[in-house]
Amino acid sequence: MSTSFNAVAAATSDERFARMRAETALFMRDHVLSIVSHDLRSPLNAIHSWAYVLERKLDANDPAALRALAGIRSGVEQQVKLLEDAVDGTRAQTKALPIERAPFQLRAVLERALDEVRRSLAEARGVSLGVDSLLDSEQCDGDKERLLQAVWVMLAFGVEGSGPGTAVTLESRVDGGFWRVDVSHTINSAALTDAELPHAFEPFARKQVLLPREAGRIAWVLALPQRVALAHGGTFEQGGAGDDLSRLSLRVPLAAV
Repeated sequence: MSTSFNAVAAATSDERFARMRAETALFMRDHVLSIVSHDLRSPLNAIHSWAYVLERKLDANDPAALRALAGIRSGVEQQVKLLEDAVDGTRAQTKALPIERAPFQLRAVLERALDEVRRSLAEARGVSLGVDSLLDSEQCDGDKERLLQAVWVMLAFGVEGSGPGTAVTLESRVDGGFWRVDVSHTINSAALTDAELPHAFEPFARKQVLLPREAGRIAWVLALPQRVALAHGGTFEQGGAGDDLSRLSLRVPLAAV
């Protein structure tokens, strides 16, 4: 009886882990597509503007120059259409994140996220999870499952980037009408990219974590907690990079704003 129960529990845990990996990958895909769309449009707009400048400078009797200019404009139009069809079209179904609000206890969400990450990832990697929280019966009017996913990704990110024998710390508190969750760890680049260790995120996404980031931007795999925070009228921030202390901060209002 006990063996059968443990097998069912393990299968359920594996299923939740697989589902969270898929959710994380979906949000990451949309995040990357958003970056591509934004970063490509800026130079395309510049090329388009300079084409008009060149048009005024060109000799109207120079057919070769006019053909070159037409080619530039045609190339820009093709790239813009590609962005609209392949990038914006792909993101259309998931661009908006609907949330289902209902009161729930904050402590229960933290405990469940900690338990799931501990069972599915932290124990296998030899990483401990520490908690610094005085939450008791405080509640939030928000989407419990989405916020649970956000905390799960934050914890999994910390575990992924931590070496065996180290700790990931979760701090949580209610302050000024907001619920705040901070996850801290020291990034170990070798552990993050070690193929022999169990992982929750794709190899290319883990490597991207170590690359320099522009101010205000987050690692791709953190797109889910960022989107969940914004959908609740809150904020999400990532601090630190390289082999330094990393701190992820989620802050959402306790009630709809």
